[in-house]
Amino acid sequence: MRRLLQSLLLKLTGLGLLRITLFDDTYLRYVKPGLRPVLIASGVVLLLLGIAAAFSRTGNGGHAHDDHDGHASDDQDGHASGGHEGHTDGGHEAHAHDGQEGHDGHDHSGTPKIAWLLVLPALSLLLFAPPALGAYTAARSGAKPVAVQKKGFGPLPATSPLPLTLTDFTKRVQQDRSRAIQGRTVRLTGFVTPDATGDGWYLTRIIFTCCAADSQTVKIHVYGSGSAEPPAADTWLAVTGTWHPAGTLGTTSAPAALDARLTTPIAQPINAFTDDLPITPG
Repeated sequence: MRRLLQSLLLKLTGLGLLRITLFDDTYLRYVKPGLRPVLIASGVVLLLLGIAAAFSRTGNGGHAHDDHDGHASDDQDGHASGGHEGHTDGGHEAHAHDGQEGHDGHDHSGTPKIAWLLVLPALSLLLFAPPALGAYTAARSGAKPVAVQKKGFGPLPATSPLPLTLTDFTKRVQQDRSRAIQGRTVRLTGFVTPDATGDGWYLTRIIFTCCAADSQTVKIHVYGSGSAEPPAADTWLAVTGTWHPAGTLGTTSAPAALDARLTTPIAQPINAFTDDLPITPG
């Protein structure tokens, strides 16, 4: 039973990995695109190990039966030829010792019933993959510290609205001493994270360095949305607006915040866990 469970878990996990990497882009919920070959290789290895474990179980079963027959035959031969000498103290001790080793050599322990619960997460990966990180995670994590721009800032394009990533917008607001962002209409994209205080909401991006375990969050506080109610959590939007004046622009006292003039729903990018600029409506 133990080997049966091991084999089943290996095969289900392997098939689940292959399903989310070969047939769709579900794996992008958990890792960066460059890790796809590694996941495929892992799925194949786990599947092969599960198949090997199943055959190994069958082989061990036959071997155990042969050993049992061999012990029975030896015992019969011993009783038939041992005579009176077979009942000496030395004979009894040897027989007891051999019997004890034979008992220890067989695993009679069963798999705990609770161990079968391990099948559920493996099966869920195959049939219903866990959801991606979103507003629930972002609301419970701090904003990622934005790296210092050491090479300085170049001039901004004359395009209006100016498309920027959330990271670039934050850098321009808090580090650009030329204050080039002041008065400029920008367009930012991300998903909605509610503000617990009810004062606006956050446009958010979750960024993977390697996988979901090391994800970091970038947030822009948005004031106003063109409607009385804030957008629903996890809604992907293109937001057009201007910097929300507060603090001293070009220093860390300036908040990464936006006064929204227009919000437009957009489709979630295929690779959503970056801070890239997806194609958005003008």
